Amino acid sequence: MSWLHSQIKSSLLALLGTHGMTSQARQGRTERIRQALVDELGEFGKLHFPKTVIRIQYAPDAEALWFARSEIMSVLSARYGESIAQERIKRISAQFNGLLPKGLISRSSALGS
Repeated sequence: MSWLHSQIKSSLLALLGTHGMTSQARQGRTERIRQALVDELGEFGKLHFPKTVIRIQYAPDAEALWFARSEIMSVLSARYGESIAQERIKRISAQFNGLLPKGLISRSSALGS
């Protein structure tokens, strides 16, 4: 029965896109993404969009950060223009691979996912 339990668990984790990743590793990657997003917003974001910066800093998990990309895209577009903002979001979006359910990452969007 334990073999069946481990097979089911492995299958579920694979479907979720987190196969083989420990909680600590997931948390570490989430924190690196959070920092990358805050860095992208920079002083401009802190000065002109402080609520966005706070939402990023206090987002509870990778999914919340993933869904915050549209708001970050707006801030970056205001600062750099849309094409540069899209490139920056695309680079950060790639860091989410393996952290989110495949359904979130697999769809294409204007946010560069």
